[in-house]
Amino acid sequence: MASKVCLAMELSPLDLGVFIGFIGLVIGVSLYASRREDTTEDYFLAGRNLTWGLVGLSLIASNISTEHFVGMAGQGASDVGMAVASYEWMATITLVVVALVFLPRFLKSGIFTMPQFLEYRYCPAARTIMAFYMTVVLVLVSITAVLYSGGLALCTIFGEVTIFGQVTLNLSLSIWLIGILAGIYTVYGGLKAVVWSDLIQGAALLIGGLIVMFLCFDKVGGFNKFLQSNSEKLHVFLPADHPEIPWTALVIGLWIPNFYYWGLNQFITQRTLASKSLKQGQKGILLAAALKLLIPFIIVFPGIAAVQLYGDQLQNYDQAYPVLIRNILPAGLRGIMFAALFGAIMSSLDSMLNSASTIFTIDLYKRHIKKQASSKNLIATGRTATALFVVIGCLVAPKLGSFKGIFHFIQEFQGYISPGILAAFVFGMIIRRAPASAGVCALLLNVPIYGALHLLPKFGVIPPFAFLNRIAITFGIIILLMALLTIWKPLPQPKVISTHSDLDMTSSVTVKIFGGVLIAITIALYIIFR
Repeated sequence: MASKVCLAMELSPLDLGVFIGFIGLVIGVSLYASRREDTTEDYFLAGRNLTWGLVGLSLIASNISTEHFVGMAGQGASDVGMAVASYEWMATITLVVVALVFLPRFLKSGIFTMPQFLEYRYCPAARTIMAFYMTVVLVLVSITAVLYSGGLALCTIFGEVTIFGQVTLNLSLSIWLIGILAGIYTVYGGLKAVVWSDLIQGAALLIGGLIVMFLCFDKVGGFNKFLQSNSEKLHVFLPADHPEIPWTALVIGLWIPNFYYWGLNQFITQRTLASKSLKQGQKGILLAAALKLLIPFIIVFPGIAAVQLYGDQLQNYDQAYPVLIRNILPAGLRGIMFAALFGAIMSSLDSMLNSASTIFTIDLYKRHIKKQASSKNLIATGRTATALFVVIGCLVAPKLGSFKGIFHFIQEFQGYISPGILAAFVFGMIIRRAPASAGVCALLLNVPIYGALHLLPKFGVIPPFAFLNRIAITFGIIILLMALLTIWKPLPQPKVISTHSDLDMTSSVTVKIFGGVLIAITIALYIIFR
């Protein structure tokens, strides 16, 4: 592909005004909304008082970031095409299950963090292992990926922007700017600041994405022309030997990262744990599930069109969406999209920072370092951890350019923990006589099993295969080992997790009906794009 074309452009006063005004609004509202954070429940779980609208929009805003606009659009631009939409459409079904099956158990237990649930189900060691894994992955994989993809998107769209003829916004400076701005209100306000910023940024993100999608269709000659010109990329089922998303991965492999991400990943589940009631949490999750159906159309479609329009300007597929934005947006709208993309970056980053600091503070610091820590001390520790994680992420992020696609990087390395964590939760929920050793085994063996399947093909020991299939095989082996341990030494009595919450646990028939409708729509989309 052609070498990268980098435009040096001056942002217009209107562009700068829109951008600065947007960032000021986000930070101002977030700091105001979180001005009274007196207890750990206030700081880490927004006082457990979130309503369904805040839960749903925060879930989407936290999830959709430049890893989507850069990574997922890049996958769409490649030979993967529309098949990458399975990450979104399967998430819809996953979220319905999370709302109806997982969330009642988690809210009833009164947990602050997902590792805490493993202590209730298995033992303290299981909690500590999961907390350590998730902190490392959040800081070194998720946070760094968002910072890198955000910096890359901004630099690709605007070139190395010179602001006021003085400051050059290159990749490194972009990363630090994103980290510092998101860190300011996250350090100060905790989860409440995060969800209110997500409300604003999520709306800007969806509106900005729709604008780009419609401009994109206009540029290629209309929606029907787009479908005709790119028909070979509009299939969700790829050959079984495809290296990225073979159809076989849709049977098992893709469900594992989906259930881990949406049901067990602290970065996502923290706002559901902060729901005002079970009904509010379930409605919020289903709102997010409905919006997930739309994401491929506003991200993957433009990624595909970018190759059709500007393929000669792409050095790699991760530049597809940014190059498209840079070429099709007229002056004035650049500031709006700049703000929307910046908001997307910060909404994911602030959630990851808050979640990483929550796990570190509640599961590691309070559990092992200072067991009698006061609320004031825990909040101070959480703020310090957040600031430290920002610095680590900004230092590591520029080094991610050597990896094969940022979306691939995230999914590949989460495979080192996601199968084992999902196995520990699901097996423990279903098989109530599973001993503590089974949960610890699931967590500890994930890394060597997945690592062997990841590295052995590089040395020619076994043939290479898609990472989603590696995840499925790892999950299967771990479940088998957990079953053997349970048969060998089951608990004498079924494990019952005590109730630690006084939240309203009433659900509704409407929630179940709407969940069923969403599943039916998802199946219809698979039939249309088969």
